Amino acid sequence: MSIPAEVQLQPIGLFKRTRRGIGTTWRALTRNRAGFIGFLGVTFFLLLTTVGPYFIEYEGSPRMDRLKPGARTLFAAPSAEHPLGLDWQGRDVLSHIVHGGRGLIVTAVQAGLLTTLVAVGLGAAAGLLGGLADQLISAVGNFILTVPQFPLLLVLATIVTFEDKFGLAVLLSLLNWPTLMRAVRAQVMSLKSRDYVEAAFALDLGLWHITTREVLPNMISYIVVNMIFTIRSAMYSIVGLMFLGIVPLDEPDWGLMIFTGRQQGSLSNPEASWMLLAPVMAIALFQLSLVLFTRSLEEMFNPRLRQGV
Repeated sequence: MSIPAEVQLQPIGLFKRTRRGIGTTWRALTRNRAGFIGFLGVTFFLLLTTVGPYFIEYEGSPRMDRLKPGARTLFAAPSAEHPLGLDWQGRDVLSHIVHGGRGLIVTAVQAGLLTTLVAVGLGAAAGLLGGLADQLISAVGNFILTVPQFPLLLVLATIVTFEDKFGLAVLLSLLNWPTLMRAVRAQVMSLKSRDYVEAAFALDLGLWHITTREVLPNMISYIVVNMIFTIRSAMYSIVGLMFLGIVPLDEPDWGLMIFTGRQQGSLSNPEASWMLLAPVMAIALFQLSLVLFTRSLEEMFNPRLRQGV
């Protein structure tokens, strides 16, 4: 039995469409130079914190061979052997940078994803349902917005005991969703008056179908970009709590490096400055990469900006 020609050509057509889609995405990613630099920066830090630990050994315990009397190795400046210098226990700072970023990045990403899911879900529900649901969701969001976020986070962090960093991510998401929710609600209410959304309501396609098929695809660019900024904000909050010594401090971690550096007098000791500057610069460069990367994300997800790619 012979196979029809259209069935034989289907895998080839699928391959061509996939290759065309990848090519379009790559061109959108590289068209904005600042965005592409941000993409390279984010990729670098992800590889540094995931692949780097397999090549650079972590120095967790004090190096006794560097702590011998007369050996001036505490708070050593950067050198060829130790590009980021040594800390207060004679340990290589670079090893702590490589091994200490994954936990912080993962927690910030978890907080950003949870915040976005809560904000988008509640914002879409408030905008599409209206009435009492809209009033209740908006009232809760407005109440949370009136409370100073970081002081409230400090109080809650001292009351709540976190067994792991995921609990901190959940707490951050519960405090940060109202801002994005209000923006999503406003856009959903604007899209609600479009003909295709009204037609979906008339056909009684269901709230889930209307939300996921008719409304959210037109907001994906805005949602993705705001998720990146939410991750950035969550990372600052986590580092701030670590700097104050409130959340669990487990080595290795960039936030713990800043906390320890402050405890060991890095703020007033020029010889110890690299112990503090290394994690600060790593966090700052990662944050800068995220902000720049949003430009390419807009090119990738916004159809109007993708024209001509």
